[in-house]
Parts: sequence; C-alpha cells; structure tokens
Amino acid sequence: MMIENTLVVEGVAHDYNFLPENCVNPAFGRAIGEHMYHQHQKFGGPGYAIQKSLYLDHGAGAETIGRSILAESQSDVIVYHETPIYGHFRDGGSALSTGLEMRELWPNRVLVYGAVSPLRPGAEDRVDELVDEHKVNALKLYPIDLVEGRVTSLDMSDPEVCFPVFERARERGLKVVGIHKALPVGPGPAHALRIDDIEGAAAAFPDLTFEVVHGGLAFVEETAMLMECAPNVVVNLEVTSALARTAPRRFAEAMGAFLAVPGGARRVIWGTGVIAAHPRPLIEAFWDLETPQDLIEERGVEPLTKEAKKDILGRNFLRLHGIDEDKLRATIAGDEFDTDELAAPWGGRVEPEPVAAA
Repeated sequence: MMIENTLVVEGVAHDYNFLPENCVNPAFGRAIGEHMYHQHQKFGGPGYAIQKSLYLDHGAGAETIGRSILAESQSDVIVYHETPIYGHFRDGGSALSTGLEMRELWPNRVLVYGAVSPLRPGAEDRVDELVDEHKVNALKLYPIDLVEGRVTSLDMSDPEVCFPVFERARERGLKVVGIHKALPVGPGPAHALRIDDIEGAAAAFPDLTFEVVHGGLAFVEETAMLMECAPNVVVNLEVTSALARTAPRRFAEAMGAFLAVPGGARRVIWGTGVIAAHPRPLIEAFWDLETPQDLIEERGVEPLTKEAKKDILGRNFLRLHGIDEDKLRATIAGDEFDTDELAAPWGGRVEPEPVAAA
C-alpha cells in the first residue's frame, strides 16, 4: 500500500538473537536485549510492540520480520544488514542467514549488506566470501569490537586496518559501505561512535559511498559538515527515524541540517532498523511531519518538502545502488505484497498494553 504512489525502501532490517547460547556473556546479552526491547516499545508506540517472548526468548525470524515490512507497512523493498558485533553475540548480532532467507523468499524485494570486522584476521577474505558465496550488495562495518578480551575502537581512516578492506570491496565491485555510528550498543569508547574518522576514508576512496548509519541521532552538525566536505557520504536514518514520532521537533532540526547541504535531499536514506521498531508508525509519522514554522522563520531550518520525503523514502537508495525504479515497479507488480490492504502488526503477535492502575 503506497503513500501517494511513493516507493518505500526499508534501508535497514535486523534480526536479533538474545538466547543465552548466542551471547558471549549471557547476562550481559540479556541486559542489552531488555534495554533494546524497551526502546522497541517506545519507538513504535501503542499497538506496535511485538510480543516480548518473540523478541527476547525466541527470535522473530525472516518470515515475521520480512512480513512486518512488506505486508504490514507501506515498504516495498527490504535492505537487510548483517552486523559484526562478535564481542557480544556469536552470530555477530544480526545473522547473515536471516537476510539470505528473506532474499530466497522474496528475491525481487530484498537486498543484503554483509558484515566485516577489519580488526579480526581474514577480513579481506571475508569480503571475497560475501561477494562470491553470498552475493551481497554492500558491506556493513561496526566501530567497536572485542579483540583478545579488550574493547577496541575502529578508525575508519586507518590505512593499515580499514583501507585494505575498502580496497578489496572496490576490487570486487562493491560500491557502498555502511558504517554504524552515533548509537551505542553495550560499553565501549564513545569517540568511536563519532563520525570524524569517515572523512579520511571517503577522501581515500572517492569511488565508494560511505553510508553513516543512525545519522542524526547524535552529532548532527558534524554529520552535516562531513556531507559538505565529502560528496560520497550519505546518511541512513535507521533509529533516527523514530524521532519523527517521539521527538518530531528534534527530528525536523536534524533533517533541516542535512537538507541545507547542497543536494542534501538526495543524500539521505530511509531506515527504521526493523526489528528495532515496527516500520509502519514511523513511515506515517515521517510522511505527516511538517517542519515547525518557527524553525523555518527564526532559525532558517530547511523545510522537509513532499518531494524531499519521496527522495528519502526510496528514490535515493535506488539511485545509490543503480536500481531503475520503473523496472523495479514492473518486477514486483502483482506479487503477494501488491495490495491495498495492510496486515496486522507482527501478524497479530503484539505485546498487550499494560493495564492502568485503578
């Protein structure tokens, strides 16, 4: 069900597994899960939280996550991100296998980003594996890892650690590198979540595009300045998009900063981070959001126009990956998700709202 015939790309989907056998430290892994579930409830709002047992004790899986996007929201395409958080989760935090299963189920509607940890041995070989065996569309890096028992930050501009990975990606025909920023997951050096280190990588590899994931959740002005300095940097709104519902003024300010960059409206990508939140209420909040007039008049904030929203929701991602929108629309026309009806959130497996005290 499209909004005014707008094709929507879900720029980040994840599958989490907080079962003890997948957690390097089960108690700590469970604590991360509990915290993230609280945020999940907050982001989506009433009626959009998946049953806690599915989130924490079972795992939602490819069918549930995929259908939450394609059948239960206005999204038309899924971009699944594997993550390399091996210090906390044995499968890396968002297993590649789920994305591959989604792609097998819905090959015309699913793309996959494969994870690499440059701090671990065999990182360049991992790029080859992702390309040759798994046919990924892009890479995903995380700024912190646990190496030999120590929490270690990753400098994306490090010519010895990261540049060989980027070089191999370029050699293998990959064009995009997604980099987690701004949002902490567990303890680690806060400076690793900043975006400063991307500038050197972007300058050294002008033919790669670096995607700042969670852009605008923090370091808004710094991110906008990076966009000014590096034309091959784009912003992915995963989790940041929840602010359109929970803190719309703050979201409008962040968007205004990005839109003020020359060509900025074409350099922001939609994403919710499903299963971080159900995508539907965030899409609707974003589509309905109007930049407050006082921000426009008193602070010169760039307004979020309907055309900019259409670019952000889908056109920008398609352009980034060289996907022809008309051909994509023709390919998915008439399949099971080409419908005017939206299914119930999480297939009806929604956590009951707490009963208010009398």
